[in-house]
Formats: sequence, structure tokens, C-alpha cells
Amino acid sequence: MSRTGGILRDLAGWIPPGLARAFGRPAALFFHGVEHAITDPRIQRNHHDASAFRAIARTLSENFDVLPLAALGDVLKAPERHGRALFLMSDDGYANTLGVAADILEEQRLPWSLFVSTHHIDSGEWNPMTLARLFLFHAPEGLYLLPHIDAVELSGGRDAAAASALRQFKALDAGRARETLDAMLAVLGPRPLFELTERFSSERFLNWQELRELHKRGVAIGAHAEWHWPMNAAQSPDWLRRQARGSRLRIAEEIGACDAFAYPFGNAGDVSGDAWRAVRDAGYDHAFTTMSGSLDGGANPWLLPRYGLAPREPKLPAIVPLLRAGNARLMRWQSRLDG
Repeated sequence: MSRTGGILRDLAGWIPPGLARAFGRPAALFFHGVEHAITDPRIQRNHHDASAFRAIARTLSENFDVLPLAALGDVLKAPERHGRALFLMSDDGYANTLGVAADILEEQRLPWSLFVSTHHIDSGEWNPMTLARLFLFHAPEGLYLLPHIDAVELSGGRDAAAASALRQFKALDAGRARETLDAMLAVLGPRPLFELTERFSSERFLNWQELRELHKRGVAIGAHAEWHWPMNAAQSPDWLRRQARGSRLRIAEEIGACDAFAYPFGNAGDVSGDAWRAVRDAGYDHAFTTMSGSLDGGANPWLLPRYGLAPREPKLPAIVPLLRAGNARLMRWQSRLDG
């Protein structure tokens, strides 16, 4: 949970939804996967429990005007006229978005869009952060010397060691991150890795045929880069251009026109000035971060805000109107990246 999101959730408990509604502005919300059962939240941290997600969908249906992504341009022209408008999105492209999430959202007649990382759709390779977590929480006890990050000591309680290793791992440029990840997977070995992937099948990605099925059901498909890795200042301009352009071309080849982008991770330290300009130059109309805020026509269209749905969201009718409180921070960040 982001610090801003936590503050908003606390504040929403003190404000009646009816009063908060008067401050409403259009917003974008996102989730990742949806699973029938979460057995290990350390690994399955990107997934909502299906029953909790169904409650969220019902709340959205009853309290907001959830619109298809194609309506975004019109909403941005006059946001003050669309105080109840929401755009619902899913990131990454987990297989359970077809097997679980799509059915729940269809029950509530909610339009939504899906942003996919095309390398993972092409190869079936898992999210690199998920693979790193498999190593950190399931490798045998011991002291591990991995390339590009500090030595990792894995013993009984692993949360602190995992948090430190993941923080360093995520800060690496893509080439070094690959080397670190390869070393982690070599420690696990093929057989234990296979057993873990069978155990945590929730982490499997969709394939192109499954994406086409979702698209036929009305789901808009956007790009989430090629490899799911931060598009931050550690990355080279050439790599950033490939992430933006390559993912758009692959989706166009397999699905059709792709006009929207969502940055992997997408918070303040995960997106650079070179990244948003690469996305703009690749031809996207809009791109989304994970910075909190409401949708405003005066904002940089390639650095739009989104609110990440928590595992449970009983206060959404009050939280969503409060998102505009994050706009000042969002605009300051956009201005820094514009410089």
C-alpha cells in the first residue's frame, strides 16, 4: 500500500460518502489478478481474493459510472462534468483475469481494460519480482552471494532480508537485473522451480489466444511494456524506447490497435522523463502511472494517475472523491519530469 493510499483510506473513515461525493472527479482504478484462494500472500501479493473482489465490483456498480477506456478523451475534455466517472484497469495479464476477474466484472456489467507485458505473454515467463520472491522465501537456508546486490542471508524469518534484497533488485538496470534473477533461479534449480510454479499457478500469464478471447468480450487491451521492469532513470534511452514501441507493435500484430500504456510499478521512482517521452513518441494517446490523483485535462496525458485497489475496499465511495487531494503532488512530480 502506498503512503498516500493509506492516508486516504484513513481519512475516508471520517467522511460520509454523500458529503465526499460533492468533491468527486473522474478517476482511474487498477488491480492485478483475482484468485479463488490466496494460500501464500508473500508470493500471491498481486491478486485479490475472488469474494473480496466481487464486493468491490458491486460497490463500483452501485456508486459510480464505470466507463470504457474509449471514453477517456471526452472525459478529460470536461472532467468537472464527470464527477462519478471511473475507468477500471488490470495490469500484467495474469491468466486468472480470464478465468475469474472477467466473469465477476461481467456479472456487474462493468467495462474494463487490461494492460499486458508482451514478453511475458510471448514466453510465459513469470513476473521477475515474483520469481525473486520464490527464491527469497523458498530457497534453502544459507548465505547467498548474488551479482549486483548485497549478500542475502536466508534463515527462519525472511521478511526483512527479502525486503532489502527486493529493494536493491528493483533498482537495477534491466541487464543487471537479468543476471541477478538468473543467479536466483540457478540456486532454486529446475525441479524445485517447477514444483513452485505448479503450486502457485495463480502467477501464470495469459497467452495471445486467451487475450483475443477477452478482447472479443469487450476488454480493451493496452501495453504494460515488454518486460515487466521499472522504466526508471537506471534504464538506457534505447531500452526504454524498445519497451514502449515493441509492446505496442506486438499487441497491434496479435489483437489490434493499441493506444494506451501503463508503466510497470508506475510510482514516482519507477518512471523517468526519458520513459514518458519514449511512450509519447511510440504513438500512445495516454499512459498511466500508479500515482494517486483524479483525472484532469490539464495533466500530462502520458503521466496520468491511478489508484491501486487494496485487497478490501469498504470505503471506496468516500475514497474516490478524495483522490483529487493527490493532484498537487502529482503535478509537482510531472513538472520535475518535464524539466
